[in-house]
Formats: sequence, C-alpha cells, structure tokens
Amino acid sequence: MQAFERFILNQQTLWLSADRCIYWEEQKSLIISDLHFGKTGHFRKSGIAVPQSVYKEDMQRLVNQLQLYKPQQLIVVGDLFHSVVNKELDFFKKWRNDFSHLHIQLVKGNHDILKNEWYSEANISVSDNHLHVANFCFVHDISDACTPSPQINYYFSGHIHPCVLLKGLAKQSLSLPCYYFTDSFAVLPAFSKFTGGASIEPKSSDNVFAIIPANPLKSQNAAVIKI
Repeated sequence: MQAFERFILNQQTLWLSADRCIYWEEQKSLIISDLHFGKTGHFRKSGIAVPQSVYKEDMQRLVNQLQLYKPQQLIVVGDLFHSVVNKELDFFKKWRNDFSHLHIQLVKGNHDILKNEWYSEANISVSDNHLHVANFCFVHDISDACTPSPQINYYFSGHIHPCVLLKGLAKQSLSLPCYYFTDSFAVLPAFSKFTGGASIEPKSSDNVFAIIPANPLKSQNAAVIKI
C-alpha cells in the first residue's frame, strides 16, 4: 500500500493522497474539500470539550501536502470554514501570511457563511456556486451542478463526506473515507477528520479509492487503495 494513487481522468493526471486531497498535475493545483476550519472552536464555544489538537493536526496535514506538491493554487470545493469567526480562524489568517504566494480559490459550501470582507482580507478568491478550470467544473454539492456543456466534461464535488463499507468473511465491516468517481462526477472525502460520513453505493463501472488510516503501533502510514 502507498500514500498516494495515480488516477488518469479525461487525459488529466490526478494524484489521490492518503491525506484526503488531490494533486492535479497539469494545472499544478491541489484540490480539497470540507476542511471545516473553526469547527472544533465552534464546539468548544458551545461547551463541548473538543481538543484544539484536532484543528492543529488538520492544519499540519495541509501544510505537509503543500510542501510535498508545491501547487500554484489551492482549489477548495466548499466548506473551507465551518461557521462564524473564532480564534481558530484568526490562526488561519496568520497561517495565510506564511503562504501568501499561494492562490486560494474557494467554491462556497453551505458552511461558508463569513462576510465577503473576511475572505478578501484573507486573500481568498470566492465563487458562489461553480468554478470552471479547463474542462472541469467544481461545485460543493453535486445536486447543484450546472447544465453540462461542450466546455465542461466532468464535475468535482464534496459535501457528503463519502465513505465505503468494506466487509470481511467473518461478518466484520469497516467504513472508510474514500474518493468516489462516477462517469460524470467525483466526490472528494472530507479533509477534516472531525466529520461524519455518508456511505456510498457505487456501481460496477465506478472507481472508488478507500483511505486506510495510519497504524502507528505497526509502523504503518495511511494509504490509498482501489476497491
């Protein structure tokens, strides 16, 4: 097992990472969805004791991917942030200063409710519904996809936090986050580990890549495998 999987889609090279993001080689872009930054702070503000280490781990994984692939832009397919401004979003702004050279393009998700001025101050370009790059279209919820056209031949989405259920011979089962590719659209896994998931029911013609979590006790890193 390896920490990434190469996948060719419509003559484009995609590297599927075990850290829940895709590097699009031809466009030098990192594609990511459902980071939900600020969610742990939102829960703590509501009296639910969620450790800030969850947020810090997600941020560190993002930094690791940026250092690995060195993309020119970050395409966020919705829910970059979880709610209103809190201390964790202030930390994000400080992080943004360290990566000021990186172009960030956000397609708004249902949780991206910050004021436009905040995105502008953080140097984030925002699309309210859709973003077209080459022949791909990015939309947070695939049910909101625009009408296909000659300029668009595939859609990328997020929102549902897809998981695939693996079953063993002794009636064991394991639900794992996954990349889900149909003939017309893809659904990315949630980047944040502090999320739920929705089980998918893929067709035989679909391509599904499960993300195997790391196992420190066995010195095993996270990996991507095709189901």
